[in-house]
Amino acid sequence: MPDMTDLHFYLAPMEGVTDSIYRQIYSRMFAPFDRYYMPFFSPTAEHVITARQQRELDPVRNEGLDAVPQILTNDPELFVWAANVLADMGYREVNLNLGCPSGTVVKKKKGSGLLGDPAMLDRLLDGIFSKVKIAVSVKTRVGIRSEDEFPALLEIFNRYPICELTVHPRVQADQYRGAVRMEAFELAMRESRAPLCYNGDLFSPEDIAEVRRRFPALRAIMLGRGAVANPGLIGFLKSGSWAALSQLREFHEALCGEYRKVMPGFRPTVSRMFEYWAFWGALFESPAKHIKRIRKAASFDDYDRAVQLLFDECAFIPNGIYCP
Repeated sequence: MPDMTDLHFYLAPMEGVTDSIYRQIYSRMFAPFDRYYMPFFSPTAEHVITARQQRELDPVRNEGLDAVPQILTNDPELFVWAANVLADMGYREVNLNLGCPSGTVVKKKKGSGLLGDPAMLDRLLDGIFSKVKIAVSVKTRVGIRSEDEFPALLEIFNRYPICELTVHPRVQADQYRGAVRMEAFELAMRESRAPLCYNGDLFSPEDIAEVRRRFPALRAIMLGRGAVANPGLIGFLKSGSWAALSQLREFHEALCGEYRKVMPGFRPTVSRMFEYWAFWGALFESPAKHIKRIRKAASFDDYDRAVQLLFDECAFIPNGIYCP
């Protein structure tokens, strides 16, 4: 396996998964990421940050972490307003979301939807960098329908002082399906003026090692589903040791305990926890019936019993790999 001691590992922003509770508990219990990108928020014309957004953005809730807020908008004035508010809160960097492939987002020409209108993208970046007082990074896909769109997009990115460009080498139409388009990332490695971060389909140490072998000059990798599915992945990459079952148990108990405090009742709490179980099944042998029981739990007692049975009856796979 190639040397990865100089690689920086970032946690990807995943709505409903990598919130402030998750980030803080994860960082205490497992080998930490070097940086944590926060799920996006969308500033509004009223210049109001909602109570929910405020909780997530509160620097106290991100204390001790190199946390980067992500902004979803196609309006430069709204981006600058939000970025300057975040700068006043003490953040040193904000991230522009050009990657979200959701149909509702794309229809509004936000997220990856902006990639289909290069002129609008250029105006957005010009408006941002002419006024913003904080470092701005960008997370992007490589087009709407074809990677042939990426060279023109990269030319636009190269006009601006983007502090880091994270490239998920898929187009919007791919969603999260099919092979990543590595030729597009190769182009970025050759021609991007901004430092690069790679994101996309990294589920195992071998996946990450292959990216490192292919791009030895790369210095940053962003992990999402693979790292959520196996919280011990970063620890293995840094130390060669996988997390133990006892760590996952403790992690689950801490997460569930915090969500019980802040969620409005049983169903929202268990729905949030099931977001994690949809990934954690990769860490156990034959967990399907137990996860089904977790999903069908009708009370906290039912949920706790179902989880206990899974931990007791399913063999733990410390190097389990999520297969989407």
